[in-house]
Amino acid sequence: MTNQHNLRPLDGITVISLEHAIAAPFCTRQLADLGARVVKIERPGSGDFARGYDERVNGLASHFVWANRSKESLTLDLKQDEAGDILVGLLGKADVLVQNLAPGAAARMGLSFEALQERFPRLIVCDISGYGEGGPYEKKKAYDLLIQSEGGFLSVTGGPGEDEMAKAGCSIADIAAGMYAYTGILSALMLRDKTGVGSRIDVSMLESLVEWMGYPMYYGFEGAAPPPRAGASHATIYPYGPFPTKGGDTVMLGLQNEREWALFCEKVLLDSELATDERFSANFKRSANRDELRRIIVQGFSQLTVDEVVARLETAQIASARVNDMQGVWDHPQLKARDSWREIDSPAGRLPALLPPGRNTSFSPRMDSVPGLGEHNTAILAELGFSDDDQARLQAAGVI
Repeated sequence: MTNQHNLRPLDGITVISLEHAIAAPFCTRQLADLGARVVKIERPGSGDFARGYDERVNGLASHFVWANRSKESLTLDLKQDEAGDILVGLLGKADVLVQNLAPGAAARMGLSFEALQERFPRLIVCDISGYGEGGPYEKKKAYDLLIQSEGGFLSVTGGPGEDEMAKAGCSIADIAAGMYAYTGILSALMLRDKTGVGSRIDVSMLESLVEWMGYPMYYGFEGAAPPPRAGASHATIYPYGPFPTKGGDTVMLGLQNEREWALFCEKVLLDSELATDERFSANFKRSANRDELRRIIVQGFSQLTVDEVVARLETAQIASARVNDMQGVWDHPQLKARDSWREIDSPAGRLPALLPPGRNTSFSPRMDSVPGLGEHNTAILAELGFSDDDQARLQAAGVI
């Protein structure tokens, strides 16, 4: 049976978000992808501070464009009583409240789950913070890089030297928290269908990233040595990482088992005897002797172009990849072949945007405009019964 009207899973769901930066906006953008109406509350005049991170997208900030399409922007100065009344009016019609304000800020404004549940028993409240409720770090400020540090990510990422730690090139802790908030809200909506009442979701960036650190943590279980920092190579599986080729290009390859190691020696390095060399006859030996093995591989690749190396790897059915820069990703032939790009509107004109991963054959995701600051003030306030004169007064008073 086809979905003739493109009904989306979250059509009819309204989300109010007191959000800034990445974690909460990334969560709510994905809810919008699935059809939810997301009303983004922003500061009058300045808005979400991520709007000012850079001007790389035709004058718009790259982070903001990525995490905020398909939303409505309403400006409210929540320090003013009338703004609080407007917010309460919105919550009365909402299904979900998401917030990643400073620790304790939402509760001080009367927006804790306990306070809201009395008035809005079906409301789901998702609180996103650096360290979560309770504990000695509850009120500690948290930014992505700081959580990468606290969560151990920096200790296993980068080169082997003491001064060679490296952060992730994207906001990995924010993204992790945003993903758990997103899935937590989906599960809370399902739970509400069973119980008839809302629930609270407490998401911390620290716990979200530590969950993703499971492999290196268990590798270092009970005081054992953690995985060493190995640059772009895998810390404990070898050969698995980048290798130079003729002409200065780089190929990324990965071996997962002894069958692949034998094929790699035979069909890529053209040296079948190397497969049984005692120094390299098991993964843990190859990893321990990686410097010597790397010299052999680099020498073997030194007379081959990257295309020739890739051809040999594919013949041997060894996994490989090219090391793309950002332009290489924009131009990636697989993304083009799968028709992965769409265009969205924005205050700076039409912009490309990636289809959300996890395509569903029954509906198309919502991919609407990136909102201008306060773009939807008039429409949203009109829904709440505010006349043009009322809105003019609110604007003059700095409420909106």
